[in-house]
Amino acid sequence: MIKLTMMPRFLLFALFALAKLSAQDVFTGVQRIVAVGDIHGGFTEFVTVLRQAELIDANNKWIGGATHLVQLGDVLDRGADSRKALDLLASLEGQAKKAKGRVHALLGNHEVMNMLGDLRYVAPGEFAAFANSGSAELRNQAYDSLADPSRKSDADYRKQWEKEHPLGWVEHRQAFAPDGRYGKTFLQRKAIIKINDTLFVHAGISAKFAAMSVEEINQNTRKELKELTVNGFVMDQEGPFWYRGMATGSEDTLTPLVESVLKSLEVNRIVLGHTPTTGAIMPRFNGRVILADVGLASVYNGALVSLIIEGGKAIALHRGTKLEIPSSPDALPGYLKAAAALDPAGSKLKNYVETLGQR
Repeated sequence: MIKLTMMPRFLLFALFALAKLSAQDVFTGVQRIVAVGDIHGGFTEFVTVLRQAELIDANNKWIGGATHLVQLGDVLDRGADSRKALDLLASLEGQAKKAKGRVHALLGNHEVMNMLGDLRYVAPGEFAAFANSGSAELRNQAYDSLADPSRKSDADYRKQWEKEHPLGWVEHRQAFAPDGRYGKTFLQRKAIIKINDTLFVHAGISAKFAAMSVEEINQNTRKELKELTVNGFVMDQEGPFWYRGMATGSEDTLTPLVESVLKSLEVNRIVLGHTPTTGAIMPRFNGRVILADVGLASVYNGALVSLIIEGGKAIALHRGTKLEIPSSPDALPGYLKAAAALDPAGSKLKNYVETLGQR
């Protein structure tokens, strides 16, 4: 055994840096975890579920103590208030750490898309949130640089170009560049983390990447986003930002894959976002996979639901009421019925449960 006192100072620093990296990917001894699925600009709904979980107060300040909050990615796109949600997460990170807790804001495919310039799902309000008194001049400069030189004097072309590049577009792109306000933050975030015996990842782990460690997945993600790689790991449809097999595939067919991932990464369950449910936290593979994208934002279901893991149990906090998530398929209908009873009339979950009852 090599004594630390005999090692060169630079090597000691390297070892401590590696230990710190590992600690950021893997956490143990956590008493309470709250996981929230895709936000998609639903700031108001996000605040509501954080308050229901007793993580923030009426002023949106952290009161969760040593709890670990995991947000599973896809803060962005579809809804107007994604910037507010990003800023809230950023402010809570420091507050939680001071209280011995943590906020883990994972990356989703929509964070990746925004960094790489795929803006198909950006809501008008998201661009507008970046607009200011200088936006018109910035857009004029962008038009001079980016517009088709042969058509710049065409009034109809310019009108269409400005429609596709609304005020705030330039500032939005600057903010999500690798050296921008949010881009720099995303480069520090994880694609996947392990807390106690639970793995958290946005979409899922496919057979193609099942042999990769937590650290390797996060390192590859950081490298590709920094280099804005558009045809690599982060955009692979079987990668952890996109793969839906664990959420929608045949359980009979995919059980060996799930078991191999659980074994290789030394966890007992996997929690996913990305694939929306009918409005409830949904267990699959006898509770070894849990789907936590309930359609939180009003542009979807407006389902006010989060996942709590404490005492080894997975619990749905469904509109403020705790419901233990069943591991047995036989218990699933009763759980869904209890959850639907908490929903307002006409909710997606109520309609789904009624359909089940008619079968």
